[in-house]
Amino acid sequence: MKAELLSTPAPIDTAPLTLTDMPTPTPGARELLVHVHACGVCHTDLHVTEGELPKPKLPLIPGHEIAGTVAAVGDQVTRFAVGARVGIPWLHQTCGECEFCRRGEENLCPNALFTGYTADGGYADYTTIREDFAVPIPDAFSDAEAAPLLCAGIVGYRALRLAGIQPGERAGLYGFGASAHICLQVLRHWQCEVYVFSRSDEHQAHARELGAVWAGSAQATPTAPLDRAVSFAPAGWIVPLALAHLRPGGTLCINAIHTSPIPEMPYHLLWGERIVRTVANATRRDAEEFMSLAAQIPIHADIELFRLDQANTVLQRLKAGQVRGAAVLSLL
Repeated sequence: MKAELLSTPAPIDTAPLTLTDMPTPTPGARELLVHVHACGVCHTDLHVTEGELPKPKLPLIPGHEIAGTVAAVGDQVTRFAVGARVGIPWLHQTCGECEFCRRGEENLCPNALFTGYTADGGYADYTTIREDFAVPIPDAFSDAEAAPLLCAGIVGYRALRLAGIQPGERAGLYGFGASAHICLQVLRHWQCEVYVFSRSDEHQAHARELGAVWAGSAQATPTAPLDRAVSFAPAGWIVPLALAHLRPGGTLCINAIHTSPIPEMPYHLLWGERIVRTVANATRRDAEEFMSLAAQIPIHADIELFRLDQANTVLQRLKAGQVRGAAVLSLL
């Protein structure tokens, strides 16, 4: 099979991914062999490729927004048959035995494996996944449409829930890429007023097209105080700005797996029972809930399609903020 392989993390401008011929993996007893039809390209892929996340599996096939069909199954598989459409998200496997798994907080499992980071991912023709960590893809979506929902959507949905957003509230989104443009559609479904903060004029215009009532830069002041906010940007300097836009009792949820340091800030930004919290991964329950909701709305992911051999180029464009919506590698 063909795969984009990362041997040594390096700046994306050096094109560290190499298109390589590799053996097709064999599924274990409880695993599925998935023929990858589409794989979304996420900022986390960029962080892994450039070495900003510690201890990746090396060599590594990146990619954790995987949509395809089951090509073969292990001899103990009962949940999916050959030909079934499945997705593979970021959470690849957990131990099921630690205190976090027993509490229903498997996203915090210290023994977890993550797709495209500590386990091989979807920048390849085939990959494997344990059957109980695969996600059924609703018929409402093509594989390319489903791919960005499997991380940008699922983890974004978890961020909205952890921020405590209630229907009809004013919600702010900082950074407007793949996850934010999906979350905006969920928020509009919940009848929320959405305020978008982005440095890109094009992204601001895109947000207004999708129903944002206001769009501006992170340094700009929205027309009303926010009840809740989610930051998707890996930039710590945004945190005090976002807190200053919150009403007392409001919540800021940071949905970034890696970010620059948060600067020193005056206490009055937290005073008034404002809350700051983070998102760490997502659970299988998040995936099931979100994919069902996405089909119900239905979510429309704006996607740009690229070939597998363009993986370096896509990540370069992502870093430069030159992707509108979500980038997806098409392997068909």
